Amino acid sequence: MTRTTPAADAAAAAAPHASPLNTGLDDFLAWAAARGSGRALPARPADAVLALLALRGADRRAGGPEPTPALVAEVLSGDLPALLGADEAETDAVPEVLRALADRVREAGRLNAKRHARLLAAVDQAEPAFRRAMADPARLTWHRWYASLLRADGTDPGDPAAVAAWLDAYARAPHTDRTALPDGVRRAQVADRTFAVRAALDELLLAAFARDTREPHPAGPLLPAPPLDDDHPEDALGAELGALADALTDRWSAYGLTEAFAGPHARLAPGPETLPHRELADRMLGEHLDYYGHSGIPLPPPARAAAPEEVRALLHAAPLPKALAETDTKTGAGADARTGADTGSGTGPAADTGSGADDGTRALAERCGFPDARAVWDSGTPQDLVELAADILAARAESLPAVSVEPYGDWSLDAAHLLYSLYERGSTPDSVVRKVADASGPDAGGADVAPEQEEEPVALPAVRPAAYETPSAEQLGVLLGTGTPTEEDRARLDPPARALAQLVDGLAGTGCVFRRGDAYGLTPLGATVMRHVLATGELTAPDAGEIAAWDARTTVAAVVNWPPAVGAATLGDWAARHGGTDEAWAALLDEIAAQRSTGGHGGRLLGCFALLERAGVPDTALRSALTHPVLGAHALRLLHSRGTGTGTGTPAGTETGAAADDETAPDESAVPLTARAVLLAEELERRWSQDLRDALRAAEAEEDPERARALLADIPPASLLPAFDAAAGTWPGGGRALVAALARAEPDVLARVLPALRDHHPDRGTADAAAHELKAATGHG
Repeated sequence: MTRTTPAADAAAAAAPHASPLNTGLDDFLAWAAARGSGRALPARPADAVLALLALRGADRRAGGPEPTPALVAEVLSGDLPALLGADEAETDAVPEVLRALADRVREAGRLNAKRHARLLAAVDQAEPAFRRAMADPARLTWHRWYASLLRADGTDPGDPAAVAAWLDAYARAPHTDRTALPDGVRRAQVADRTFAVRAALDELLLAAFARDTREPHPAGPLLPAPPLDDDHPEDALGAELGALADALTDRWSAYGLTEAFAGPHARLAPGPETLPHRELADRMLGEHLDYYGHSGIPLPPPARAAAPEEVRALLHAAPLPKALAETDTKTGAGADARTGADTGSGTGPAADTGSGADDGTRALAERCGFPDARAVWDSGTPQDLVELAADILAARAESLPAVSVEPYGDWSLDAAHLLYSLYERGSTPDSVVRKVADASGPDAGGADVAPEQEEEPVALPAVRPAAYETPSAEQLGVLLGTGTPTEEDRARLDPPARALAQLVDGLAGTGCVFRRGDAYGLTPLGATVMRHVLATGELTAPDAGEIAAWDARTTVAAVVNWPPAVGAATLGDWAARHGGTDEAWAALLDEIAAQRSTGGHGGRLLGCFALLERAGVPDTALRSALTHPVLGAHALRLLHSRGTGTGTGTPAGTETGAAADDETAPDESAVPLTARAVLLAEELERRWSQDLRDALRAAEAEEDPERARALLADIPPASLLPAFDAAAGTWPGGGRALVAALARAEPDVLARVLPALRDHHPDRGTADAAAHELKAATGHG
C-alpha cells in the first residue's frame, strides 16, 4: 500500500530537480552552471550524490555536503550503483559532480590546496570501480532495471504519467516480448537486492533523523520536519521516513515506480517473500554448507537436464502444476491435486470428484501466484516457466511434513534435504530404503551402509510395482553393501521406508521427482529446476558445457567431492577432450598430487586413484607416474590390481593384486620410499577406521554402559597393528624408521594412527618413536 504524507506530496509536486533534503542542490547547480564553462550538470546524478553524501554524515557548513576521500569511496562504490538509475551521460556526470563539489568547498575556504588535491585524487581512484559497479548486472534493483528499460524506449523517467503508461503497456505485453534480465541474473536475486538496498536507505534516513534531533546543524536539519504532534509519533515517523525513501528512490530512478510496484504492477517487481523458491534456495545453501563447509565448492552436473525447448511440455504434463493453473483461487473451482502425480507406483492422481480444488490446492495456487501466474503458464519464456516450476516445487516441499518415525530414533528427513541430496549425487537415482538406513543408522532401527555404496546409482526396475514394498533381505544386502541383512533388519526398516516413499510421492506431482519401486530421483525437469534454485542461492551448479571449459586443476578440485560414478566420468571426459594421451592423464595426476600437498579440497589418494581406475586411466600413464614422490606407490598398486606383472615383488605395506607376465612388470624399484609411505599411511588409516567401526559395534552390543564406554575410550587396534608390523618387517630401518616416514608423508596420520601405535604397540622402540613424532608435531606426546 502506497504511503501518502505531507513530505511525499511536497516531493511529488516539486520541480524535477528540487530535493526534499536540505542539501543545497539548487544553489550548487546554479553555481556549477555559472562557472567558466557554463555547462550545467544533470540534476538527477547531482541530487543523488549530494543527498547520499549528506545522509552518510558529510558536513554541510559550506552550503552543501563536503566530500571526503572515505565518503567518496563509499558513495561511489556502494550507494550510487544501488540507487541511481542513470543513462550513460548521467553516469559520466557523477565524477564531474564530485570534482565540482570539491572545487566549491575549496572556494568556500573549507579545503586547503593539499586536501583539495587529495580529494580529487580519491575521485580519480574510485571512478573505474564505480563505472564497473554501475555496469554490473549483479547490482541491479527493480527500480534501476525498469528505469533502464523505459529510458531505452524513449520514456522520460521524470514524467510520472509517462512512466505509468509505459508500465501499463509493458505489463500487457506477452512474456516473450519482454526484455529478459541479463544472463546469469535471476528475479529472486534482483528481489533480494532491491529489498536490501531499501533497508539500507531506511537506515541512512533514520540515522540522519537522529543526527538532526541530537545535533542541530548551522545549515538547518537535513530532513523535513516530522509530524511529531501526531497521536502516534513513532508510527508517524516511520511512515514519514518511508515515504521519503519512496520519493528518493523514484527521484534517482523513475517517478512512480515505487507506487506501481506496491500496487498494480507488483508482479513486475516481486519481493523475496512472494517467490517460494527463494526460501528453498536459502535452504539449499544451508544444506551445502552442512555437506562441504564452503559455498564455493561446485555441485556435480545432472545426468540429464531438460533443454529450454522441453520445459513447457514437461511442466504442462505434470499433474500438480496443471491443477494449480486450472484453480480459481477466489471461487475454488478447478482440479483437485491432492496426490499429484503418477509416481511410478501406479497410484496416480486422485480422481476429480467435480467438487473443485481442495483447500490445500488453493493455498498452493495462491502461494505460487495464481491466477496471475496463468500468464506465465500460457505464454512465459522457458526461463519464466523454470522459475514458475521452481516456485511450485518449493511450495510443495514446504507443505509436506518431514519423515520422523518412532521408535526408530530421533531423526527426520524433509523434502528440501531430499531435493538437495538428489542433485548432490549428480541427479542419479537413489534408494528409498538405503536413504533411510543411512540417515537413521543401526542404532535407530536402520542398518549399516558401506561407504562405497552410499552414492552408487540405483538401477530402475523394468516393471513399475503397484505400491511401495521394501526390498527383500537379499536385495537389501546388495543396496547396503554390508552382507545380507536379516528379515528382522528388513522389518525395522520397513515403516520409515514407507513413510519416506510417501514423501517422495508428494513431490512427484510437481513433475520434478519420480519414484519407481524403491528407486527415486530427479526428472530432467527437476534437474533443470533445481539448478535454477541452487544458482539463486549463490551456489555453483555448472552444466556440462561449463565443466568442459575447466582446466585440470578445477576439474580435480571438483570431482574429488562428487559421487564416484560422476567424478570418474568427468575425469574421463576431460582426458578425452584433451586427446586421451598420456600427457592429458599426467596433467590430472599432477593436479591430484599438487592439491594433496597444498591442503586443498582434494580427497585421499586412494579415492582419487579409484576414480582414475573407473575413468579408464591407461597403464602407460600409470607407469610414467611410478617415479613420482607422492603418487608412485598408488600407481603401482593400481597396475597390480589390473593384473600387471609384479616383477620383483610388491612394495612394503601395499595391498596388491595378482601377478602377471614378468615382461610387462612395472619397475617397482623406481617407486620412491616417500611414495610408499604415503600409500601405507592411507592404508593404515583405513585399518584404524575399521577398528573404530568394530569398536562401535561392540559398544552397541554391550549391555553394560560402563563397559561400552570403556570400549570406545581405548579402541583396540586389532587390524592396524598386524598391518603395521607386516610393513615394518620389510621397511629399511624397521618400525622406528617407518614411523618417522609415515609422519613426514601424511601429517593426518598423526591424529589417528600414531596415537594407536604409541599406546598399543608391544615394541617399546616403536611406541617411543610414535610418541616422539607426536610431540614434535603437537608439542605433547
